[in-house]
Amino acid sequence: MSTVSFQLPNSIYEQAKMLAAREGVSLEEFLALAVMEKVATIETASYLKERAKRGSREKLLAVLGKAPDVEPEDLDRL
Repeated sequence: MSTVSFQLPNSIYEQAKMLAAREGVSLEEFLALAVMEKVATIETASYLKERAKRGSREKLLAVLGKAPDVEPEDLDRL
């Protein structure tokens, strides 16, 4: 495990401390989880951009063309 030292604006520090307490975790754990969530978000966006490059509108329309043109069942309605 690595140790990182950084500064936060007082308002963010106080909010993070309050939210960590509300979640029942230490401030260190809360901040580590926040960083993990941000990393996962960026990695997911990168993955989706790369994955999207492999697709094509023509293939999408071909797949959608196979779907029946019917009204959704009652349980599937919004």
